[in-house]
Amino acid sequence: MTSDLSTPVRVIAFLSALVAVFGITLGAGRLFGPVETTPASAVPGATAGHGHSAGPEASPSGSTEEEGAAEGEHTAHLPGGLQVSQDGHTLRLHHSDLAAGPRTPVDFVVEGPDGKPVTAYTPQHEKELHLIAVRRDFSGFQHVHPTRAADGTWSTTLALTPGTWRVFADIAPRGGEPMTLGADLSVAGAYAPVAAQTKDVRTATVDGYTVTLAGGLTPGADSELTLSVSSAGRPVTDLDPYLGAYGHLVALRTGDLAYLHVHPEGHPGDGTTEPGPDITFGAAVPSSGTYRLFLDFQHGGVVRTAAFIVSAGGQSGHSH
Repeated sequence: MTSDLSTPVRVIAFLSALVAVFGITLGAGRLFGPVETTPASAVPGATAGHGHSAGPEASPSGSTEEEGAAEGEHTAHLPGGLQVSQDGHTLRLHHSDLAAGPRTPVDFVVEGPDGKPVTAYTPQHEKELHLIAVRRDFSGFQHVHPTRAADGTWSTTLALTPGTWRVFADIAPRGGEPMTLGADLSVAGAYAPVAAQTKDVRTATVDGYTVTLAGGLTPGADSELTLSVSSAGRPVTDLDPYLGAYGHLVALRTGDLAYLHVHPEGHPGDGTTEPGPDITFGAAVPSSGTYRLFLDFQHGGVVRTAAFIVSAGGQSGHSH
């Protein structure tokens, strides 16, 4: 049997049903209310800058650098180094594809909220900018201090091997908060990855020096780490001051290379801090996992780096 509804009547009936559906949806929206986003300023654990450690509530990030550039101001609670942009500031590498070599030039700027290179910084640990570079398999760690031109361009050289590298710019723009911005470098050539290590490493040897690490990392809590330096079996008690302290420690989380710049306790000349053999640091890690620690210390006018692996929030075997 054919319908006796004409085409105009069918159209009107369809539109009436559609209006009814949208009316129900609108009512539901009013009933349950909008979804709100917690502002970054309300989230504990501000991004770690130089001499500051990330708070306990900071969480891992899977965002890309492009997402970080778009959302930098909304993710200030993340650990340092995961974002290329934060608080309107952006790390802009002049070249992100570089050649391998022992002294490869690296140039970059830090753009401010106005889109122009920043030319005024508040020194942190005696420097306007600390640049940390490490390949993503944690080999080749370097801590350098680039030279800034009048136009805000920073220049340095790095010893780069083929693979993907992460660089961290640790800064405090004048009038702003300390922050750590991160970006990737691609280095051409035959890549020979370093095998991943999962066991804790608490003793390191470098250039005849032995450095041992005592203490642990507890997620969401302040932790104390003490590193002791010896040479030829004797404690080193005359370490040189380096960057306003007797040691400089960087911690990177395995997986995403979240950057935690832990701070030393005391400083040279304060009347209580001894120049070795012990160097004590305070640290706060945001999550369980494995962390790579890199200690820079200076003795006899030469800076050396000792590397360690420490697990937080779980049991791990130990390797020495």
